[in-house]
Amino acid sequence: MKIPNRFKNCTLFLLLVAATALPSFAQDSTPAKSADDKPNDAQMMTMMMDLAKPGENHKVLEPLAGSWTYTGKLWFSPDTNMPPMEYSGKAVAKSIMGGRYIQTDNTSKMQMPGTDGTMTDMEFHGMEVAGYDNAKKKFVSSWVDNMGTGIMLSEGTYDPETRTIIYTSEEEPVPGMKMKVRELLKLTDNDHHTFEFYEDRGGKEVKTMEIDSTRDK
Repeated sequence: MKIPNRFKNCTLFLLLVAATALPSFAQDSTPAKSADDKPNDAQMMTMMMDLAKPGENHKVLEPLAGSWTYTGKLWFSPDTNMPPMEYSGKAVAKSIMGGRYIQTDNTSKMQMPGTDGTMTDMEFHGMEVAGYDNAKKKFVSSWVDNMGTGIMLSEGTYDPETRTIIYTSEEEPVPGMKMKVRELLKLTDNDHHTFEFYEDRGGKEVKTMEIDSTRDK
């Protein structure tokens, strides 16, 4: 069978092929491996389908679904005694893709420094898609907002004792200026969670953002 170019290396196409071939696979539940001991096509498809299932780690994110009111603090100059800028906003989160991800839309009004340094009122919009990657065995997050053109990608682990997801990432706010980032998402209880954002500035980690969220009743 000739595969159209647009389907080459496409997971969706592989799954469609698997759906038609599963009856023949079922006749031998332990198909032999190839000579180099790598999984054959049937085994690969079984592994892919197992990895595509949501599991216990995805349930960790379930309490984030809902409508939230939050208050935040931004430290523009964390190395000085300058007080943080405080703001508030709303977030609406929903479970998508059969419980595999949580999509969160954030809106707020805040003052940000303009090109001349003057603080200017700004409508802020941000969106996150978070989940758990069964293949990587990591919590994953992607973030976009109207204050930039990049996509921030983070990976993390979960500490069940503190109910905290610890993400790490790397930002490049301007070309050639990469900066390590650590994020803490503390799931206090089903109605409260906090988010802390730390940046590595010259080998010193400093907190630059903190957000406290409460579920709307």
